[in-house]
Amino acid sequence: MASEAPNKLGSYLRDRRTRLDPVALGFGGGRRRTPGLRREEVASRANISPTWYTWLEQGRGGAPSADVLDRIARGLMLTEPEREHIYMLGLGRPPEACYQPIDGISPRLQRVLDGMLLSPAIIKTAMWDVVGWNRAATLLLTDYAKLPREERNILRLMFGRDDIRARNEDWESVARFVVGAFRADVARAGANNSAEVTKLVAELCRSSPEFEALWQNNDVIAHGEGVKRIHHPDAGLLAMEFFSFAVEGRPELGMIVYNPATPADEERLRELLEGGED
Repeated sequence: MASEAPNKLGSYLRDRRTRLDPVALGFGGGRRRTPGLRREEVASRANISPTWYTWLEQGRGGAPSADVLDRIARGLMLTEPEREHIYMLGLGRPPEACYQPIDGISPRLQRVLDGMLLSPAIIKTAMWDVVGWNRAATLLLTDYAKLPREERNILRLMFGRDDIRARNEDWESVARFVVGAFRADVARAGANNSAEVTKLVAELCRSSPEFEALWQNNDVIAHGEGVKRIHHPDAGLLAMEFFSFAVEGRPELGMIVYNPATPADEERLRELLEGGED
């Protein structure tokens, strides 16, 4: 059984290599005995020894290091699930979490949001930057499209905007929950010591003594589900159940979906959505 893992890794690397287009990656087309890149071309893209890469494909040379696997993943243009797969084959464990900042979501994921006509929903990063939302979220929560990109951050909104603060029933409890869940998310994403998190926390500590006090409490909260009560200027007080979901294949993203907690809340939300501007 011990020899099976290197052989499976080598087979998987060969398969991924044959799927790449040499011309598109700057290598000459010409006559090739097999499709895809040559081993030495993958080694060049990964900045490792051609001999070492050949040994990996042949199941020789022992277990590769995490650094080598990361270089090969980049050289073969692997997706995040594919990168995790070669870690499992080569090292028997998933890669350590590494935060990757992003600015937006795919059109396909946006269509998922848009399909939830009566359920306000957002997509957030581990930094709690809102990078996707639907029309219902715009009408219930805030119009993210009108905010500069750097202001589409839930913590900046919670601790820096009086209008957002006023919309949250029992703001103190909500703020404590948000800070604890944020701490858990950045830890899970491997972003604890990233420059982005350090900068955001320092900024919020300077601008909000309340955030600083909550951050120093070191509370960690799972962001699963609960009830959020929102004071809407047109619809009044709405009780909204929220649920958090991971985005498959995008571990750095999370989806939060809101649904009315009672039939009366559903009716008021429906009136808000039907009366809102397109």
